[in-house]
Amino acid sequence: MLIQPYLMFDGNCGEAFQRYHELLGGDLQVQRFGDMPGPGGNPAEADLVLHARLQVGDAVLMASDAPADRREPRGSYSVSLTLDTQDEARRVFDGLAEGGTIRMPLEPTFWSPLFGMVLDRFGTRWMVTVPDAA
Repeated sequence: MLIQPYLMFDGNCGEAFQRYHELLGGDLQVQRFGDMPGPGGNPAEADLVLHARLQVGDAVLMASDAPADRREPRGSYSVSLTLDTQDEARRVFDGLAEGGTIRMPLEPTFWSPLFGMVLDRFGTRWMVTVPDAA
């Protein structure tokens, strides 16, 4: 079994995934609604993301923009990142926090040398942690 998060955005998926790619690296693939073959749908939605896929190592995060008639409020969830080093965790956390809201500062906890939570400027909730042995 493979479980992979699939995020839905309100028109800023491309910008969000470019930022995630900058912070996390990996391989980013983006297809837009305007890339679909055949007679197009709404031309105003041609630049919206039909499907984005960011693969970092064995991990995959996917997303798209929901067309206006299919948008729903985002539910309660977080994307959890476990990073190898404290320096890497600080860099990624600070990058996600730019223009966003820190929900819990990145700091030591009883289960991790560093853990924090942030709502990024694109509306995605993140939990950033470092394994206890790092």
